Amino acid sequence: MGWIYVIGFTAQAFFSARILIQWILSERAHRVVSPAAYWICSLVGSWLLFLYGWLRADFAIILGQLISYYVYLGNLHLKHLYRKIPRPVRIILIATPVVALCAILGETGHFVETFLHNDSVPVWLLILGSAGQAVFSLRFVYQWIYSSRHGESVLPAGFWIMSLSGSALIVLYGVIRHDPVLILGQSVGFGAYARNLILSFRNGHETK
Repeated sequence: MGWIYVIGFTAQAFFSARILIQWILSERAHRVVSPAAYWICSLVGSWLLFLYGWLRADFAIILGQLISYYVYLGNLHLKHLYRKIPRPVRIILIATPVVALCAILGETGHFVETFLHNDSVPVWLLILGSAGQAVFSLRFVYQWIYSSRHGESVLPAGFWIMSLSGSALIVLYGVIRHDPVLILGQSVGFGAYARNLILSFRNGHETK
């Protein structure tokens, strides 16, 4: 079990790094910015956390990563960085969620029994965790729609509001399930989310 936590904490390290990088660069610019490093760290962290969720038989974590994964790739495309990734790596990145979904669909009965009927995660807790992951991940869907309309990768105020809400639910889920990876990973971002929201309103929601 120890090595599984190593994967989880490594994933959270990338997520924490993206927050710190974005926060520092935003403070320097006196406005919310959307640096390329944010999306690179997001993609690596998501890939690792998806693996962690699978090994932990945690449907809520897997759901969260499936929602946001391709948004990270989309933002790298808006940053004109996607094509700079070596082709073999791009194929692996694109194929990973697809392969996982095919594996799930191929063993639906086992998936339902393992993930949705997990004795350590009652239905009400599964709903709580899934709701938190959904809100936290759908922020990227909102961000992607907003960015697509503006023709560039941006992080609007609504993104940070959803970040705070989803993070709070995930921390609660992590506390109840005694999952140090979720608790530590989400707790790190609270200050940054709140500060970015302040900067967003201070600059009239202008983000780049």
